[in-house]
Amino acid sequence: MSKLAVFDFDSTLMDGETIDFFAEVLGFKEQVVAITERAMAGELDFYTSLTERVGLLKGLEQSKVEEICKNLPIMHGAQEVVNGLKERGYTVVCFSGGFRDATRPACEKLGISADFSNFLHADENGILTGAVGGEMMYSQAKGDMITRLQALLGVKREDTLVVGDGANDLSMFAHADTRVAFCAKPILKEAATHCIDVKDLKKILELV
Repeated sequence: MSKLAVFDFDSTLMDGETIDFFAEVLGFKEQVVAITERAMAGELDFYTSLTERVGLLKGLEQSKVEEICKNLPIMHGAQEVVNGLKERGYTVVCFSGGFRDATRPACEKLGISADFSNFLHADENGILTGAVGGEMMYSQAKGDMITRLQALLGVKREDTLVVGDGANDLSMFAHADTRVAFCAKPILKEAATHCIDVKDLKKILELV
């Protein structure tokens, strides 16, 4: 029997928000954090908030982005939960409204099968232009992607586990019978079957 586990990245597999680490280097972390908070609470359209925040990153060196992403803090219990789910027959993937620069190295380290995220655009000199593209830019993107994966892998919703923390995870929650709100915003907790309010992903193994 095929089973699928889908994790959000920022504030789920990773302890923090990638874009906040970038903004800190540029000196306007508080401004970006405020926009992120509102987006995750469902107060702002995700696409609008993403493009607004990435626009503020214009001028940041791509090399600095890569350096930051190699050193992002992995959430406590992330390695254990990935290993445990794989032992239970799950294919484990990551969906992120954030950036491939961050998800790729983390997912390779954790042994996650695939990561789906967005791309920061840099010019020929390796400087961010403030533009972003990808399949995870919209509020419905994760829901669209999970149904495509379920069809590809032959996985039913009753054999699908999803884990996230914010409003842009709602669309994938709609297609899974096991829905874990991890240290999440109230809007996501309302849609969850389980809530974990401590930063320990190993708790998920008690649910499957």
